[in-house]
Amino acid sequence: MMNAFHYQTSYMYPMWPIVWFLAPLAILDLVLKGWALWRAARMGKDIWFIALLVVNSLGILPIIFLLMTKDKYKKTK
Repeated sequence: MMNAFHYQTSYMYPMWPIVWFLAPLAILDLVLKGWALWRAARMGKDIWFIALLVVNSLGILPIIFLLMTKDKYKKTK
């Protein structure tokens, strides 16, 4: 006798391609967000820190912030 769970999962799309695609993107987003938050805290940019912490922009906002503050951060070192 076939159980209902086996019947339902036999037609599902395999999830491993999606995981292999999204996992590196999630890790990259986490690294960029951490790096941008660290730089915003060190530079005393409170508004940017809050925006980076609250807004989930899939890495776009951290990249913008890191590129905008690249020269200013090098001067403060």
